[in-house]
Amino acid sequence: MPSRTIVHFDLDTFFVSVERLKDSSLIGKPVIVGGYGDRAVVASCSYEARKFGVHSAMPGRLAKQLCPDAIFVRGDMEEYSKASREVTEIIESKAPVVEKASIDEHYLDITGMDKFFGSAKWTHELRETIIKEMGLPISYGLSINKTVAKVATGVAKPNGEKAVDYGTEKPFLAPMPINKIPMIGEKTATTLRQMGIQKVGTVQEMPSELLHKAFGENGIAIWQKCNAIDNTPVQPYREHKSISTETTFHQDTTDIQALRQTLILMVDKLCFELRSQRRVTGCVTLKIRYTDFETHTFQARITYTSSDHILVQKILELFQKNHSRRVLIRLIGIRFTHLVSGFHQINLFEDTSELFGLYQAMDKIRKRFGVDAVMKSIGVK
Repeated sequence: MPSRTIVHFDLDTFFVSVERLKDSSLIGKPVIVGGYGDRAVVASCSYEARKFGVHSAMPGRLAKQLCPDAIFVRGDMEEYSKASREVTEIIESKAPVVEKASIDEHYLDITGMDKFFGSAKWTHELRETIIKEMGLPISYGLSINKTVAKVATGVAKPNGEKAVDYGTEKPFLAPMPINKIPMIGEKTATTLRQMGIQKVGTVQEMPSELLHKAFGENGIAIWQKCNAIDNTPVQPYREHKSISTETTFHQDTTDIQALRQTLILMVDKLCFELRSQRRVTGCVTLKIRYTDFETHTFQARITYTSSDHILVQKILELFQKNHSRRVLIRLIGIRFTHLVSGFHQINLFEDTSELFGLYQAMDKIRKRFGVDAVMKSIGVK
C-alpha cells in the first residue's frame, strides 16, 4: 500500500474565459485568451490552438502568426480570481489537507481515505461537485506524490481524471518527454536533449551521479522526480499568509506628494518580494497612524496579481479615499495578504509583453545589486 495518496486538481483558465462569454460555439475551435497587438500577451488558449505551438505568456503577435485562424477573446481577471476562490472554498470544505499551489492548482493529501471510502471514488465525487456547482471543467491526477499526480493531471486534460496505481509510477513516467517533469524548464530540457536524453525513461536507467555532475544538486532532484521519488509535503493553505512593510516618519507630515511617493516605493519593494517568492496577492491593506496615535486600516480584495502598477493604483486609491483628516501622519504601512503561488500569471490578461519584460529586467537588477537599485521617479502616479 502507498504511504501517501496525493491529488492534484487543475482548473483551466481557457474554460473560465469562454464560460464568461456564454458562447458554446467557441468550444472545439482554436481560441486564444488575450490580444494580438504589438504588446499583447497570451493568457491562455484552447487545446486546438496549442496544437499550433501557442502557449501562455507568448507574445500575441507570434501566436497570431502560428495560428492565423485563431479566435481571440479578452480575458477577465476578476472573473478568474472569483472562480479560483470558489473552487478553493469547495475543496477546503471537503478535503482534510489542502495546498493552494497557484491560482488554478490545488494539492490534496487524502492519505488513509481508502480505509473508509476509496481515494479514487472520493476524488471523482469531489470533482463532480466542483463541476456541478461551478459549471466549469476541472482535471485531476491521483498518485503517491506531487510529481506523479501533477504529471497525471496533464495526461487527464482536458476535463478528465487519471489515477496512477501504486507500483506503476515509473512505467507511467518512462515514455513521457523529459520536459513533462515539474521543475524541468526549457533551458534544462534543451541541455538534457543535447546529452541525448529525450524521455524520462532514459533518466531512470542512468546513475544519479551523471546528472549530479551536469546539474549539481538540481541533477539529483531531476533524477529523483523521474524515478517517482518526491517526499515534498502538502502544505496546508492559509489565507493569513502575508507580507508587509511600514514607515515611521522622522517628522510627522501632511505632505501628500511625499506620502504618495513613499507608498509607491513601499509597494515596489513588496511587489519585488512577491515575484521573488513566485507569489501573487488577492488582498491589500493600507495602515495610517496619525500624530495622536489614532490608527486606521483600510482593506480591499483584488484580483490576484504581483504587478507594481496595479497594486500602486489600488493603494493610492485607498489612500485618497480614506485620508480625510487634516492631521499630521506619523506612520503608514502596507500589507499584502491572501498570498498564493502564481508568479505574475494572472496579470497576463491585461499586462503587455513590454511591461512583463520591464518587470523581469528590474527584478534582475534588484537581485544583483539590491532592492534599492531601481525605483520609480517622483513623478510616477
